[in-house]
Amino acid sequence: MTAGPAPLALSMGEPAGVGPEIIARAWTALRAEGPVFAVIGDAALMRAQGQPVESILSAADAPAVFGRAIPVLDTPLPAPVTPGRPEAANAGAVADWIEQAVNLALSGEASGVVTAPIAKAPLYAAGFRFPGHTEFIAELTADTPFIGTRGPVMMLTARDLRACLVTIHAPLAEVPELVTAERVCRTARVVHEAMKRDFGIAAPRLALAALNPHAGEGGSIGLEEIAVLIPAAAALRAEGIAITDPRPADTLFHDEARATYDAVLCLYHDQALIPVKTLDFWGGVNTTLGLPVIRTSPDHGTGFDIAGKGVARADSLIAAVQLAGEMAAARAK
Repeated sequence: MTAGPAPLALSMGEPAGVGPEIIARAWTALRAEGPVFAVIGDAALMRAQGQPVESILSAADAPAVFGRAIPVLDTPLPAPVTPGRPEAANAGAVADWIEQAVNLALSGEASGVVTAPIAKAPLYAAGFRFPGHTEFIAELTADTPFIGTRGPVMMLTARDLRACLVTIHAPLAEVPELVTAERVCRTARVVHEAMKRDFGIAAPRLALAALNPHAGEGGSIGLEEIAVLIPAAAALRAEGIAITDPRPADTLFHDEARATYDAVLCLYHDQALIPVKTLDFWGGVNTTLGLPVIRTSPDHGTGFDIAGKGVARADSLIAAVQLAGEMAAARAK
């Protein structure tokens, strides 16, 4: 019942959201077989979810506890929690939980980080200056040596699909200017190296999605494929990275197509998120590639509208914990 050399560190996320309850459900599902995780958060709030909880002094205590109770490295919240109503007074603790989890992974006391969803508005109100988890964790690990091409690169997974984003939360009108050869090549290098290091794939096969319909139709429906994407793919192949020329996105995600690649580079948010959520709406996972620490997260938000009602599904968090455990085992080799 282990997740590689050490337990995973699971930050509780926004306390007024569904994080505490899906953590309790994930522990119920995983308590017998693991992967083992230690929750970084408020032990009293975890106890309120109706499952046994034990406060621990270090992540190393988690494996002995995990089979009978949720192990929590207790950092109490300064303000009361009302489900569905985030409180800016608690935002500092939310950020501290993430930082504690990352520090545990950097020290080797945790084998990876799993993050429950956060709410950005109360964090911003408290002075948080990062767009989200990904950028915050990248900053926290910026001074840590890392062999290979540095991320962060966001990857979304569902079933056998690994979709990696060249741009993320960019307005669609800005995407053509942001999709440069340099950005495509850096993303591909991060993904190629992560497939080998974190997924144990010796010779990764990457697919590249086109920007325009029908991959530009020879330039008649856009020139980005000719001017940017085809030269970038050729340069990557010259480096020894197996990647296709840009392929039309409308034929890239069906069962037979997915069998031809290990990961696909998508150029904008919906190009990746629509197939991921169509394949497995409840079980998708958000993973950050190219950092010194492993980091996964459920592919959904805080669910304020259903928080505290007992209806939140833990499928995505369970999948995130399992994927982090698999990546930790691969990286340990």
